[in-house]
Amino acid sequence: MSTLTDIDRMSRRPPWGWLVLGFAAWIAAYASLIPVADSAIAALGLARETHLGEAVHFFFYDTPKVLLLLTGIVFLMGVVHTFVSPERTRAMLSGRRLGVGNVLAASLGIVTPFCSCSAVPLFIGFLSAGVPLGVTFSFLISAPMVNEVALALLFGLFGWKVAGLYLALGLGVAIMAGMVIGRLGMERHLEDWVRAMQSTTPAEYVGDTLHWAERVDAGVAHVKDIVGKVWPYILAGIGLGAGIHGYVPQDFMASIMGRDAPWWSLPAAVLIGVPMYSNAAGILPVVEALIGKGAALGTVLAFMMSVIALSLPEMIILRKVLKLPLIATFAGVVAVGILLVGYVFNLVL
Repeated sequence: MSTLTDIDRMSRRPPWGWLVLGFAAWIAAYASLIPVADSAIAALGLARETHLGEAVHFFFYDTPKVLLLLTGIVFLMGVVHTFVSPERTRAMLSGRRLGVGNVLAASLGIVTPFCSCSAVPLFIGFLSAGVPLGVTFSFLISAPMVNEVALALLFGLFGWKVAGLYLALGLGVAIMAGMVIGRLGMERHLEDWVRAMQSTTPAEYVGDTLHWAERVDAGVAHVKDIVGKVWPYILAGIGLGAGIHGYVPQDFMASIMGRDAPWWSLPAAVLIGVPMYSNAAGILPVVEALIGKGAALGTVLAFMMSVIALSLPEMIILRKVLKLPLIATFAGVVAVGILLVGYVFNLVL
């Protein structure tokens, strides 16, 4: 019986044609995100310049973007599972000595220009592959907060000193926050389905004996399992973020972020930024406008960091993966780091 099974397995051809078509469709869908969102608000009779139109456009743009990223990344991680066991992945990125894993994960975030919700799919993929919790958080913090888009825009708006200081301090927050969370040993606050995925070697992993057709099947199964669990939270999170995105009160925020504002203005700016949702490219024009209205640079950058690294929509999506104590710890540790960055900027510049 085992011989027949082996023969049947070997006779299966890898579905390369379907993979190529699927990849081409994925690329085409991703490239069409903006035109589709434009067409959606046009069909609804809305103008992009209005608050409602901007919010609806954001929803129709970001929802398929995050779902496409999640599907693609989870599929790849499922295929990777068939080559590398979770135990080997843990060994490569454990970072127990001097936080090497945290440094690598935070550095990876620099070259992934994701907003906070878009970074969640890869965060989930890391967890499902057995990457240590603290290391995955270093990536989750760094990816939206410190990436080439943010650095390029900061360089263009404020010069290399501001961009360089932001890079150093942002990476410091991502690395140290990840190390602190890792040291706290909060794996028990992962949702049960994530812990089960981490603690057992996937059934499809049998080393080098699998054929490509089976590896592809494993990737598809991975997508069905993970995407099937988290997509409602993605819709809820992005829906909330879109509603807030269209109504950014620049004048109000500038009034409490001035250079002569009281000490509590910086924590207030961070709290105001948390309910909002944007990526670096979307929030930096707001940052420039606030600076032009006399707001303090450190306070405004702390506000920007909270928008792109601690957004409420991100927390809603993460709730499917993390229990509330771990979400609260993540938010608290990162908020402290952001406050320190803001005070350093206000002191130095």
